[in-house]
Amino acid sequence: MAYNHYDIARNMVYKDTLSNNFKALSGFDITPKNSFVYDGIIVNKLVIIKKSFIEIILKKKIKRKLELYLQFLLEFIETDGENGGSLNEVLSDITRYRDIVNYRYRKFLGDRYIDLLLKKITLLEQELKVKQYMIEEQKLNVEEDSIGSKSR
Repeated sequence: MAYNHYDIARNMVYKDTLSNNFKALSGFDITPKNSFVYDGIIVNKLVIIKKSFIEIILKKKIKRKLELYLQFLLEFIETDGENGGSLNEVLSDITRYRDIVNYRYRKFLGDRYIDLLLKKITLLEQELKVKQYMIEEQKLNVEEDSIGSKSR
């Protein structure tokens, strides 16, 4: 099956399929989830070229992700940190996300915005590390109390 490439542009009508060198385009790549089925159209990759549109999309994406981490942190604090395993997973995920923001999004967003974002991520990471330290300290205190009560 031959794959066709289409250019979609405002105020222009194309009668035939155009072939461009899509690898040479510099933009932000998005892989759609394909949750809606259209007749004969399958989108595997979308390249956004317009800088202002890229900024809008990335800022929304980043905001959603930070709210998700903040929501997890608030729920974790409310439950008094009963599940320490998920805390380690979120800490590693935040570290990975900081690297993605720093290295992948920096070329699309301004340095000032990225620096502010990295400060927010670092603050979240520090709060989670403090909570992890408190949980480990509680476990050690419980173990010391149980060891001390077994004396003869």
